[in-house]
Amino acid sequence: MAGAGIIEGETGAQKLLGYVLDVGRGDGRARCHLTVTADHTNRHGMLHGGIVATILDNAMGATGSLSRDPEGRYPFLTISLNTQYLAPAREGEALMAVGRITGGGRKLLFIKGELHGPGDRLVATATGVFKPVSQTPREDRP
Repeated sequence: MAGAGIIEGETGAQKLLGYVLDVGRGDGRARCHLTVTADHTNRHGMLHGGIVATILDNAMGATGSLSRDPEGRYPFLTISLNTQYLAPAREGEALMAVGRITGGGRKLLFIKGELHGPGDRLVATATGVFKPVSQTPREDRP
């Protein structure tokens, strides 16, 4: 996957897990893509729940970023994330998480995420609170 609005290999976590962010659809919603490999599974052979939360968190945080920057690179911090696991995902499945802003304002955004598998099967959902990070250096920081 390559092209305008695609972010690959930007962070250590992204390189390690191999997910790709798509922030270029023009609808204010970021998407996070991951194809499940054996490296992503738990002892039961299913996608590990921590990776589910990570993929949702990335789609949701990048969705927040799109509210400030059309290229989806404005930094946001996750304040809270609640994840609901609905169905397993297995090795070989291509997954897509998508975020949607549901409320908030200038200082905090409320964002919902959905993780879908093949056939648009809903694997997990999440809700979270996200905060934009000031990009101006402050003198009182060490």
